[in-house]
Amino acid sequence: MKKSFIKRIVVFFVVIALFSLVYVPLFNDMKFGLDLKGGFEVLYQVKRSDGKKLTTNDMNSTYDVLKRNVDSLGVSEPEITMEGTDRIRVKLAGVTDIKGARKALSNVANISFRDTNDKLLMDSSVIKGARLSYDENGKPAISLQVADKEKFLEATTEVSQKESGENVMVIWYNFEKGVNSYVKDEDTCGNEDSMCLSAATVSQGFSSDVIITGNFEKEEAESLATSINAGSITTKLNEISSQNVNASYGEGVLSKTFIAGVIGMILVILFMTLLYKFSGFISGINLLLYMLLVMGIFWLVGGVLTLPGIAALVLGIGMAVDSCVVTNERIKEELQTGSNLKNAYEAGNSESWSTIFDANVTTLIVAIVLFIFGESSVKGFATMLMITIFATMFIMVFLNRKILKSFVNTKLFDKKPNNFIRYKKKNNKSFKKVKINSINLIKKCMIVTATYLIIGIIYLCINGLNLGIDFKAGTDITLSANKITVNEVKKDIEKMGYNISSIEKQEKGEIHVRLSDELKEKGINKVNAYFEDKYDAKSEINVITNIVKQDLVKNAIYSVLIAAIAIIIYISIRFKFSYAISSILTLTHDVLFVIILFSLLKIEVNVIFIAAILTIVGYSINNTIVVFDRIRENMSNYKKKLTKEELKEVVNNSISDTFNRAIYTTLTTLIPVICLMILGSKGILPFNLALIFGLVAGTYSSILLAGQIWYLFEKKNCKKER
Repeated sequence: MKKSFIKRIVVFFVVIALFSLVYVPLFNDMKFGLDLKGGFEVLYQVKRSDGKKLTTNDMNSTYDVLKRNVDSLGVSEPEITMEGTDRIRVKLAGVTDIKGARKALSNVANISFRDTNDKLLMDSSVIKGARLSYDENGKPAISLQVADKEKFLEATTEVSQKESGENVMVIWYNFEKGVNSYVKDEDTCGNEDSMCLSAATVSQGFSSDVIITGNFEKEEAESLATSINAGSITTKLNEISSQNVNASYGEGVLSKTFIAGVIGMILVILFMTLLYKFSGFISGINLLLYMLLVMGIFWLVGGVLTLPGIAALVLGIGMAVDSCVVTNERIKEELQTGSNLKNAYEAGNSESWSTIFDANVTTLIVAIVLFIFGESSVKGFATMLMITIFATMFIMVFLNRKILKSFVNTKLFDKKPNNFIRYKKKNNKSFKKVKINSINLIKKCMIVTATYLIIGIIYLCINGLNLGIDFKAGTDITLSANKITVNEVKKDIEKMGYNISSIEKQEKGEIHVRLSDELKEKGINKVNAYFEDKYDAKSEINVITNIVKQDLVKNAIYSVLIAAIAIIIYISIRFKFSYAISSILTLTHDVLFVIILFSLLKIEVNVIFIAAILTIVGYSINNTIVVFDRIRENMSNYKKKLTKEELKEVVNNSISDTFNRAIYTTLTTLIPVICLMILGSKGILPFNLALIFGLVAGTYSSILLAGQIWYLFEKKNCKKER
């Protein structure tokens, strides 16, 4: 038995070591966002120059223009994404020349037709457009629609009369003299990184629409048609938000966040080991496998790691640990009733499954809602959260259980199950089961809760929230230099003619300025150049327009409402409608608790705050589901309708049974969050604070409110007496 145990331990650690080594190249290839690497981000609203309705082709052509403009910058792994029907977001991580990047992005697309000596034959005005077509053999081709037939006939006739090999018409995208040139023997035309789109042999002059043939795949022909259309693009780009983060700031954030994450993981593993001994240690080590799987999937789907993504990863760790805590507490309960280790392990896993499943599904609902309605960083947060949920179910539920079962089967712990999992027998003098008579505290809890909420809502209505730029619109400027004062910056900004909403010096000597003005490209370049020349200052500028602000508020409201409705439907199906309504009332308390605290403490509310609120909804429902699952289980012990006294007993016992789990889960989630808050970036400080407040509120509501509210609904159906 001992040899079998040692063999399993060795295999377990060898597998984890090998798995970790395989992932080393992956992490070197991981893409990091602006907040971790520095760079430039801009959101454009696309409109037609002629005022007509924007079409899908217009968006595709504009996208192609931006993509080729970005390629000209030589940026590695840029992000260009369409958002909705009329917006395109461009993220250029690692870019330091913001002015040059802006200029390159705003370049007008220009298609030109030249001969093999780069002589201009005609420009895009000759062409109406291009579309996918097929030649006489059914192969993909490009159909050119001619606008100026005389000019087109003249140009094609001139080319057709040249010698063989020279009778070629070359189509260029943004041809630049001295930089681009046609090379006959090098077949580079049509390559993704080439400005040469096509080189077609011309055998005669044409005065009508023509078809360009070649060995095109369908996708290549479509891409070429889009590029030609982009040359005569009818859209214009309106910059509605932008952000630039200097690289030194990004590098500092990345290292701090990594250190905070490592320390947080070590502390969680230690806590789990102290709490549950061997089973806690194995589960803690499996968290490393969980982390590797999450990052591996994130890399495979082409995810870009950002601070919100790391925040979702931290939340995922809490949920992963929660699945272990729920299971281990069930195993302990079985051991306390006198079951042997093998039976207790099987029963504990079986009884905890529905709780874990329901808790993760409700959080998944929130993540899906965030993904659908969120944009940019919020969508990244939702992506990471969804991945962590699936990884939790596979690693921390399926695989962790299989591994622990193999150690149980060695029978090494049969005589001393306390070494496998720490627990106290009921006949032990030190054994004390937590007893919470929550029903007897209904009046006190309701008075305290109602008082806090009423006073808080009144204060909130009078003073409002400390809204960040995401919700107020305007411009945020952060300046960092060796010698610079608030008064100097204030005078300089006013001299430029901008309106200052607030200005303050931060802990690290940086000066943060908020303007009510929405700076455009010229204004941003002006501010950057002014402070760099005068103080050698590095500046980060974030611009949000009213258009973005209004959409953000609208999406936030939609997200919360749809998440609430989806949770009500799911819980009503899995449990009962009274459970669903009780859950929503509990969640409303938790959300209001956090919002009121943010108002009282004047903590800034930004776009990540939305993710934090919905995270609290998802995480808080976990606690509530665990309590309700136990209530449902204890209710099944009664075959007849309960009296009020029996219903009180069910609720009190259920809350007492789940009390330890609620506390342990909260503590294990708080550990990495606090590490990130102390050692990590200020960029996710509001998120971390919201999560801490939400965890406290969620623990309080699940222990002292959820069961009480449910009892108030259900007592109407009770018998008066048995």
